[in-house]
Amino acid sequence: MATQRILSGMRPTGRLHIGHLSVLENWVEMQRENQCFFFAADLHALTTAFEHTEGIKENIREMVTDWLAVGLDPEKSVIFIQSDVPETAELHLLFSMIIPLGWLERVPTYKDQVQQFKQQGRDIMTYGFLGYPVLMAADILLYRADAVPVGEDQLPHLELCRELARRFNHLYRPVFPEPQARLSRVPVLPGVDGRKMSKSYANDIGLMAELDEIRRRVNAMVTDPARIHKTDPGHPEVCVVHKYHGIYTGHRLAEIEEECRAGRVGCVACKRLLTESLEAVLAPLRERRLQIAAREGYVEEVLAEGARRARAEAARTMSLVREAMQI
Repeated sequence: MATQRILSGMRPTGRLHIGHLSVLENWVEMQRENQCFFFAADLHALTTAFEHTEGIKENIREMVTDWLAVGLDPEKSVIFIQSDVPETAELHLLFSMIIPLGWLERVPTYKDQVQQFKQQGRDIMTYGFLGYPVLMAADILLYRADAVPVGEDQLPHLELCRELARRFNHLYRPVFPEPQARLSRVPVLPGVDGRKMSKSYANDIGLMAELDEIRRRVNAMVTDPARIHKTDPGHPEVCVVHKYHGIYTGHRLAEIEEECRAGRVGCVACKRLLTESLEAVLAPLRERRLQIAAREGYVEEVLAEGARRARAEAARTMSLVREAMQI
């Protein structure tokens, strides 16, 4: 595949969990052959957490430290904070002038998320939340990205971004490419209780979890409810532990399935093996994170240099935008 310009980001909502690891590993792989921009999406965090901003700055630092520990390289990738590039807000404003309101109201996730938050007693029917896809489009198009790694649930947002690029290019002159989706074929990990992994459910395993936490979380995992005794035949397809084995102990998966179905291995032993597998993956990340955290001011230097490089690219784009719009 030819070298592409790729953009992606994460909201700084708290500590990362191992559900984020496959996404980050995908980023690390992409930076080897592409020009990548990775950002901490603090403005996006405000769309749903505008009343709780006190932890955002610290969350950014912790999150970026995790990124570096997993392998993001500031020599290869531009790593920055979204709000450190004010051109993002400028392009968002200009796009808001030309996007039809109906485009935003038809985004499939909008009404669903409004309803979900309403059930939690929270009102997020704000201009900012409705305009979330416009801000996302500004993020992508500001760097004239060729591709964006997304999950299938984000495809409607990316399609709106492409439509907005087409509309701008038609109204004024061609400035923006139409970014393509790079479908992230990363496994979706359930939480230890089988639900979606989320800090709000307290069912996650921290990306930098110590061995004791890993053991405790794995021991809490839901297994085959029909299996009462260790010698009972198991049904691994309904077991959360088995889903993790498929990712972290994949080289032994066939053997694990056979032993489970035959009732030759119990859930306790199966969880012990998974704990060992997870520790083998996470221990090196913890070590690298300690080394990075010990370098006083290093993360801040990475973000400052990333902001400088991101702003230089953003300025080039905005010069083209203003010329096209004659403003």
